Amino acid sequence: MPGPTPDGPTREAVRARLDRVTDPELDRSIVELEYVDDIEIDAGSVTVHLTLPTAWCSPAFAWMMAVDARTEVEELPAVERARIYLREHMHEIEINRGVNAGRSFAEAFPDAEDTVDAVRAELDRKARTARQYDAVEALLEAGLDPETIVSLRPQDLERTDGDDQLSIYLADRAVAVSAPAEPIERYLEKARETGLADADADPLFLTPEGEPIDPEAFELVHRRGRLAQVNMSSQGGICDGLRESRERRLEASD
Repeated sequence: MPGPTPDGPTREAVRARLDRVTDPELDRSIVELEYVDDIEIDAGSVTVHLTLPTAWCSPAFAWMMAVDARTEVEELPAVERARIYLREHMHEIEINRGVNAGRSFAEAFPDAEDTVDAVRAELDRKARTARQYDAVEALLEAGLDPETIVSLRPQDLERTDGDDQLSIYLADRAVAVSAPAEPIERYLEKARETGLADADADPLFLTPEGEPIDPEAFELVHRRGRLAQVNMSSQGGICDGLRESRERRLEASD
């Protein structure tokens, strides 16, 4: 197997970029989910082999992961070209050819009913809603009330380097409350990725439709976040089970 040369990327650098790619249905890293089978490096050329839990995973979802993997790896300064090869998928030929040739999803799947952009937008909305639930739960546990939470702005958050806590400033910064940084920053990352909470004075939390939250609707919006999270967790459990079943079959055939 080719390894990295002095002019090429390291395997660790490639995996770090792939760790930024998520299964859009589960909002979890493809590295964490063990979809990455192999990484081949030959100077500035990188080849990544992926296997999803099932052969019938949505072609749109598979396409997004393959495209995102290629984009992330090719952003490494030492990479001239990345090739992504999906294995054991019913549409692997169309996906591999299309992604590595730089085609659009519509060109690879002209009969598809939905565009990949529409599918991605809906899954991003679902992921943002689920992440918001975790962030809001952290703030509720820190003692903030719903009315305060829906009034928060990104400018109210401050993190000290090396600290795993965020300071939440209230009452014109006269009072500060601490809360775990990870769930809040993870939510904010997805919100900004989807074009929300870009400015420091924007509302921090929004409805699934991207609107400010009326304090009276707080509980309903929070329940919708819980439903999105439960749905993703259920799907993740199914995928984990399917992957383990596949691994057992492969071990038994060796």
